[in-house]
Amino acid sequence: MAILLSGEAGELSGRTLPHKTWTRDEIKVLESTGLFDGTHYELIDGELIDKMGKNRPHVKGTRNIVRTLEKVFGADHVEQEAPVDVAAGDRARNEPEPDVTVVRRPTAEIDTAPLPSEVALVVEVADSTLWHDTNVKAALYARAGFPEYWVLDIKGRKLHVLRDPAEGVYRTHLEFDESGSVRPLAKPDCAVSVASLLP
Repeated sequence: MAILLSGEAGELSGRTLPHKTWTRDEIKVLESTGLFDGTHYELIDGELIDKMGKNRPHVKGTRNIVRTLEKVFGADHVEQEAPVDVAAGDRARNEPEPDVTVVRRPTAEIDTAPLPSEVALVVEVADSTLWHDTNVKAALYARAGFPEYWVLDIKGRKLHVLRDPAEGVYRTHLEFDESGSVRPLAKPDCAVSVASLLP
């Protein structure tokens, strides 16, 4: 029996093949069988997204963001590729792992995925996932009420800054090129250079 893990439905003679969407509980059962040994996925809208195989620009961009945000917020408030909780209506079929998360309390005090109210900023690095990050994930994060969401667009050499979540969308979407800087909502006295984030 084949198990379709990715969210891409196949095409056969112009017809879309059926595929299964997953819940958190089902994924825990699969994990207990050892099926995911050596692999790393995140669950988004019932689809398993492969988090493995990041290219060097993605790795470097993530590293730059972590280092920069640790200077702004302190190392004990910055997490990398760790699960975050989402809105109640999204929990069953979503367990995202942003590339970088800034939490309001020290990470040592948080024993489970941080609640939306504990998240100050989430960041994704996009090399080939810009549409997904600025649409699918943006909607998920807006429904969770994360106050600020950044997407580092490596190919476009810019930073997308999304703010003011309401009714499942971010009402403010700003773009900064590599000559610009942005002040995080949670640390408005600190200016972050976009060039310092880009690989």
